Amino acid sequence: MKTTIEQVCQALEENIDEKTRLNAQSFFKEKILYHGVKIPMVNKISKEFYQSIKELPKNEIFALCEELWKSGYSEESYIACNWSYYIHERYEPEDFAVFEGWVNEYVSNWASCDTLCNHTVGTFLEMYPEYITRLKEWAHSDNRWTKRAAAVTLIIPARKGLFLNDIFEIADILFNDPDDLVQKGYGWMLKAASEAHQKEVFDYVMAKKAAMPRTSLRYAIEKMPKELKALAMAK
Repeated sequence: MKTTIEQVCQALEENIDEKTRLNAQSFFKEKILYHGVKIPMVNKISKEFYQSIKELPKNEIFALCEELWKSGYSEESYIACNWSYYIHERYEPEDFAVFEGWVNEYVSNWASCDTLCNHTVGTFLEMYPEYITRLKEWAHSDNRWTKRAAAVTLIIPARKGLFLNDIFEIADILFNDPDDLVQKGYGWMLKAASEAHQKEVFDYVMAKKAAMPRTSLRYAIEKMPKELKALAMAK
């Protein structure tokens, strides 16, 4: 009898879309492993197989997630992210170490980074806000994905108006990072924060626009009114 992981991999292989497989690499600068399964189908497979594991203890579900991460394939990483988020009501403080380990060891592209951090890690931070200090440590990492993770973890909380001062602090830490994916990450975080705190984010951008990378600046002001965008972009 095949294991759950073997069944998941078989289901993915049976749903490969040739056009998706051929086009997948074009969305990434770094080399990725990708079966070529459309995201809606990946999510469908994720939900179907979750039904067979949802009664397992949390540590066993996390162990299955780890197996999926280890494969190196993007689709498996998305399923691991989904499964870890599905059990968010069971999160405990010590789970941060698990998520941190995945970010540092397995995340190797922006899609896996954002899928894990937007939902699993972001929800954890809302439940245990005292861990924001650990997130700020991520911003000082030498790992580009850990640095991006420090920002994109706060996307959904930022939209709710949470963590504003911490968002500015993380943006300050990442401010001059030369990596465009880190710049886009903290710019996106500022854009999300602007949905609830437009004036504060605008003031932050205006105070720093002379030195802010244009990539970050454009992301940060994307949802602002045209007149504010024009002021922010003016030299």
